[in-house]
Amino acid sequence: MVVRRLADDLAFGTDTSMFTGSGLEYAQSRPYEPGDPIKQIDWRMTARSTRTYVKEYEALKRTEVHLLLDTSASMSVSSTSLTKHDLAVWIASAVGVLAQRRLSPCAVIGAGERATRFEPSLLRSDLWQAIEPLRIGSAKETTHLTERLNELVARARRSSLIVILSDLHDPDAIPAIRRAVQKHDVIVIGLRDPAERGDLRAGFFRGLEAESGRGFLGHGRLRWRAADPELAEEDIGRLLARAGASWLQLDTDRPFVPELRHFLAQRARTGGGRT
Repeated sequence: MVVRRLADDLAFGTDTSMFTGSGLEYAQSRPYEPGDPIKQIDWRMTARSTRTYVKEYEALKRTEVHLLLDTSASMSVSSTSLTKHDLAVWIASAVGVLAQRRLSPCAVIGAGERATRFEPSLLRSDLWQAIEPLRIGSAKETTHLTERLNELVARARRSSLIVILSDLHDPDAIPAIRRAVQKHDVIVIGLRDPAERGDLRAGFFRGLEAESGRGFLGHGRLRWRAADPELAEEDIGRLLARAGASWLQLDTDRPFVPELRHFLAQRARTGGGRT
């Protein structure tokens, strides 16, 4: 019920072009044959000739939607009651339901150690079966985001919509996303805990990086983890924008539905992330 309600909220103000084409595309006109629908008559061509012509259309291919859900340990570490993993599962479920409502086959792929199906499906039961093994977070799971993304790009038969839900702790994720954008429309939804903004409001503490096991000393005015040295001089959003991917940062302690709905609606109006 929560997921359906969330999907309804996200659908408000969006357009079907976010996942699909317009449905039918004009192909050609041909002479009228008995039994052809009158509404398909090409009146302009008919007026210019002595015969009656009808329009023929071809159906546009539905866009497959692949949801990469990061279930690594850092997604489950939280300073609030709502973890990044919880938020990622909610969003993946809602976007999957929304895609299937628009008749776009959808697949959920675990980007941690738990592997799930790669084949997109229009069956709601397949969506739930893919989500179910990923619902519970793990504090011992390493990230395989780059590996899963590379596998998906290699296996996808045609251009698809790829939605990545992760905190991007995988150091090789950005180069992998750059490669994926060359063939696919890519959305990256970055999830962030308030402590990663430096809002922990605590004294000095000893911490342990969830995935690498690296220890560090921090305090409440510092982010939990230092920025990746390769990204220290440049914002992740700008890097992804340059690559052609769409980027949205969501925080676990702030309302996310209005931001996500506006983001999806904006993409629909502009025709997607790649320009």
